[in-house]
Amino acid sequence: MTTAQLDAAPRGEAEHVFSMPPTPGAVSGVRRRVRTVLADWNLAADIAEDVLLVVSELLTNAIVHALPPATLRLSRRQVDRCGAIRVEVTDMGPTTPSSPSTSAIDPDEHGRGLAIVHALAAQCGVHAHSDGISRWAELNFGRS
Repeated sequence: MTTAQLDAAPRGEAEHVFSMPPTPGAVSGVRRRVRTVLADWNLAADIAEDVLLVVSELLTNAIVHALPPATLRLSRRQVDRCGAIRVEVTDMGPTTPSSPSTSAIDPDEHGRGLAIVHALAAQCGVHAHSDGISRWAELNFGRS
């Protein structure tokens, strides 16, 4: 494919922003909304499930370890059939020391979320800024 053909290839970008209410069940509610968006984007089922898992882990991390409010930004960029889904959760930063100590947390039930994100993502990271802290991950889809 020539450069002119690459430049003319269809490009697709889309973004959705979800506020995270600080209530029980909020993660499952946001997951349902994200599942609808991913279906509209026609992602393969395995990629959609990976994205949903990353969404769950990053949102849960924000609920357990950070101050509200939390916001999820889900975006897709696509060139031809190759693309990436970016999951970004922004919160107001770490909670104060009054949160449960790490010794009170059962390691069989907690502590693996960010490792799961790292395993599924092509890239991930943390960005501190004036609006809080954003944790993000990008998952690739389509041909390499």
